[in-house]
Amino acid sequence: MIEIRTPQFWRSTLALSLGSFMVFANIYTTQPMLPQLSEQFAVSPLVASWSLSLTTLMLACSLLIYGPLSDAIGRRGLMLGSLAGVLLLTLGLGFVEEFQTLLWLRVAQGFLLGGLPAIAIAYMGDEYSKPALGIAVGIYISGNTLGGIGGRLIGGFMTDLAGWQSAFWVMSGISLLCLLLLIWLLPPSRHFTPKPFRLGAVLGDMASHLRNPVLLLAYLIGGLNFFIFINQYSYVTFLLSADPYLLSASFLGMLFLCYLSGTFASALSGRVAQRLAQPLCMLLGIGMFISGTLVTLIPSLWAILAGLLINSFGFFFCHSMASSWVSHNARFARGSASSLYLVFYYVGASCGGFYLEPFWQSAGWQGVVLGSLLVLALTAAMALKLWLMWRTGEGAAVEGAALRGSKTEVGQQRCSIAR
Repeated sequence: MIEIRTPQFWRSTLALSLGSFMVFANIYTTQPMLPQLSEQFAVSPLVASWSLSLTTLMLACSLLIYGPLSDAIGRRGLMLGSLAGVLLLTLGLGFVEEFQTLLWLRVAQGFLLGGLPAIAIAYMGDEYSKPALGIAVGIYISGNTLGGIGGRLIGGFMTDLAGWQSAFWVMSGISLLCLLLLIWLLPPSRHFTPKPFRLGAVLGDMASHLRNPVLLLAYLIGGLNFFIFINQYSYVTFLLSADPYLLSASFLGMLFLCYLSGTFASALSGRVAQRLAQPLCMLLGIGMFISGTLVTLIPSLWAILAGLLINSFGFFFCHSMASSWVSHNARFARGSASSLYLVFYYVGASCGGFYLEPFWQSAGWQGVVLGSLLVLALTAAMALKLWLMWRTGEGAAVEGAALRGSKTEVGQQRCSIAR
């Protein structure tokens, strides 16, 4: 197994982080250009946001395929093949002239973008020791945040400098470099055990994961938090592009530098989890998310930026904990378990705009904050419930029953919840 702070640890973790950077940079390239897309193609803000929402929705759907498929045929080749397809579609997006065509290409891109996120943490679960896994997941998720920042910066600055199409040309060059480095750095799987792909078994595995409250609560926490987080950023671009702020696309792209606090939080999360129970850490992250959301109500650009910095720290701290919790506690079909977490995560991203739109239309940013707090109160209650389950051992019997039905774990009668 790959142990912490070894050369193999840094090489493979860097490789997956670069792949993560490529994926999330491509996903979020369109977010800072939403006001420009809305104006150029004469569509509403909600319709313009489909260039992001449909991508994340299709990514979520693809995870149901990639996770089980990787359990059957392996991890590395599937990740590399999907990213090669992403590269080609990114280049093609630079030549689009109609909004409908842009949406179709973004849908196809979303399907291919799911290849790495669906598999990366399952790959880590196969190859890394438990102490190394928590640290590696935190670093990997920091790659998510850096990719999100990079994609938005490129989208914003290139839109102002040379038009929105040029952002995709630049992104295709960066994607090529990331893909080549990933091919070079990522070692083949050594501890992967293939599981024959049978649809009935796949559905059974997923049903077992969904029946397990230890996993289901983590799925709901990750999905509902992202449901709010990513769509807050979409609506804040419209807030800050209007009076009295009047920020350009370049400055809206720089807004996402607030994600840097999330990068730090993700890298820090593994160390904190060695001292505190992970559900308690999730609750702490949600509390920071709520605090940051309230700070954005202060009618000052600097206060809004401060609130977004706090939001990013809290959200990514909780996300790192929830995703590694799933990998720790899925005792069979880890690819399917990790994929289900991301399905909830990206379906949340896709649907949150529809939920927040009535709040935005009725009360502007104050309405968005109110809608956010209602959902975050619910996820905080879920994290508290998960902590109480961890304290009492509730839910272990559910997982033990699932394990007795799994061919790969026959004979195990009960599993304790991993700290």
